[in-house]
Amino acid sequence: MENSPVSPTEALKAAIQNQNPFINAGIVKEQDVWGKGFPDVPNLNAHASDAVFQAIELVRSSQTSQDKVTSIVITAQQGVGKTHLLSRIRHRLEHEGGAFFVYAGVNNYTDLNLVKYQFQQTLANSLNKAGSQGIMQWQEVAAAMANEGRSGNSPTPAELVKKFDQVYAKSLDQNKNLMNALQKQVLKTKPSADPYILRAILWTLSETQAPFAIKWLSGEELAQSNADALGLPNLNKIIQEREAEALKNIQQILNLVSYYNPIVICFDEIDVKNNSTDDGLPTELVIADLVKRLHDTLENSELSRGIVIITVMLPITWTQKVDLMLDGTPDRVSKYTQRKPIDLKYLSGDSMVELVNLWLKEFYQVRNLLPPHPVYPFEESQLREFGKGKPTVREALKWCAENFKVYEEQLSNDPLERFELALKRESEADIEDYLEDNSLIAKVLYFGFETLKGQTLEEVLIEDITSDIKPKLQNKGFINFKIVGNENGKEVKIGVAVIQSSQFTLTAGLKRLNDYETFDLTRGCLVRSKSKIEQIKKNSEAYKLLNQLISEKGGENVDLIEEQIRPLIAVRAVCKKCRNYKLTEEQVFDFISQKQLTFDNLLLREILSNPSGQMPAIDDKDDIELIELFLNPSTLSETDDADDLNELFDEA
Repeated sequence: MENSPVSPTEALKAAIQNQNPFINAGIVKEQDVWGKGFPDVPNLNAHASDAVFQAIELVRSSQTSQDKVTSIVITAQQGVGKTHLLSRIRHRLEHEGGAFFVYAGVNNYTDLNLVKYQFQQTLANSLNKAGSQGIMQWQEVAAAMANEGRSGNSPTPAELVKKFDQVYAKSLDQNKNLMNALQKQVLKTKPSADPYILRAILWTLSETQAPFAIKWLSGEELAQSNADALGLPNLNKIIQEREAEALKNIQQILNLVSYYNPIVICFDEIDVKNNSTDDGLPTELVIADLVKRLHDTLENSELSRGIVIITVMLPITWTQKVDLMLDGTPDRVSKYTQRKPIDLKYLSGDSMVELVNLWLKEFYQVRNLLPPHPVYPFEESQLREFGKGKPTVREALKWCAENFKVYEEQLSNDPLERFELALKRESEADIEDYLEDNSLIAKVLYFGFETLKGQTLEEVLIEDITSDIKPKLQNKGFINFKIVGNENGKEVKIGVAVIQSSQFTLTAGLKRLNDYETFDLTRGCLVRSKSKIEQIKKNSEAYKLLNQLISEKGGENVDLIEEQIRPLIAVRAVCKKCRNYKLTEEQVFDFISQKQLTFDNLLLREILSNPSGQMPAIDDKDDIELIELFLNPSTLSETDDADDLNELFDEA
């Protein structure tokens, strides 16, 4: 068989000039752990991932309660690949099965005084992610519960999810209740389980009720109508009461879930700075104490398949903080290796070549290109030489980003033509998931307003832009920046917060936006897409705060529209890469002004414009047509089997 011909040099050069796959590649985020992931060098730090899977097997096979819970500390300097390693573990479990996975990125813990309640939310949200069977991990547990003790060929979890709502609706038509029957059946084998938590887990089999059940499992309050429909008590408690009960709820959930599969819990990024409890305890000690409490709470509980807790930190955090705790915490945080952390290794010459090979393999494949050799445009000798310096993964990918080029491009002598070329390329560049990236969107908006300093838009003379929001400790980064200006002779100070993430984060951010006095604001502006605003429930704290911001404080919500933010991303990228096109920042700003690229941008104008005072439409009505489809007996498949449980478990 003949080898495929190498792609034309011009095609390879064009691809390399159009996109650099190594830009920001070394920064790993939570979405990389749960999402597609990134190329992984299996041999790099295999000793650490192997230890995790050995620990999983230990807790799975152990016959003693003391060995059903174990823990591992993984240490490494910034950029060595700690989160890369957790992503490897997650994706291997997703591919092969063998354990449920919980990712507790500590950056999501906005109030350390509520760490147990927030971990309960993390636990519920993580189990909401897909597992090895293509459905959410909650549904795998619920299906295993429902199938337990049944002989013969049981339906797959996916089949149970597919048919649950239909069979449940038919059971109600026959004056029966499938959920009650299932709950009663499972309680026969789990008599000590909390019946409400057990019932909520079973409800995740319902495609219509699963979101409400998971919200309840996370410790949040439901609308009373939803709680009644699920047959669950509503959690009408203040946040401090939920914190007090969270550890008990966590234990109950982990007991039930781990009965069917081991659980791997990963605490990542515990070295968060400038965050502490009211008593002054820093993040790393709060998380270490939480791990200790989890260990002690679970060690003698009814765990069947066991739990492995992984805590990732800097070496100095272990040696100078966690290992010095005197209450037995270090022994419980690093139990599997007997108080000896597993340290991650730096790259070598061989692993450097393998890393670049993997990144470029996908880069060329998606473009149907075949390079002359796998690491083109680099040379293996060049990569091995760099690898001798034992770089971190982040340093290596940054170096690749800076050196990913073929030749010095011949550019036009006209600066405007060079600017237009740069803008065209950046406008066509492929950027994944940017609408979910709060930090990127905030930086892009900040840049847009920077180009407009001294100009008047929507009757506001823009005098200054600042991201130095004080007091910093209270803000915690929720308000991204402040626009200072003059509107018809009056000083305006508009605080802007981009919040595309969870409702818990939204609530925390809205509290800051409403606090004009603390943060020296005259107006608060929430930037959040319409589809995410519509998901807010009218009885939620977030809705109350949003209404307060708009109706009482004169603030506003600005819809984040893709067509409006994308051009701003492009012009900012041109500015950041101006040297590649032999342009200065001053020239870029001049061309942006000449072409009014930011002056005419509707998103920037909307942020500055006088708020309407109208609350956005919140669509919290049920989909009537869908409900009718489920509840109308004529839409259900016919069956002669009158027993609700037997009908559910019939082969699909």
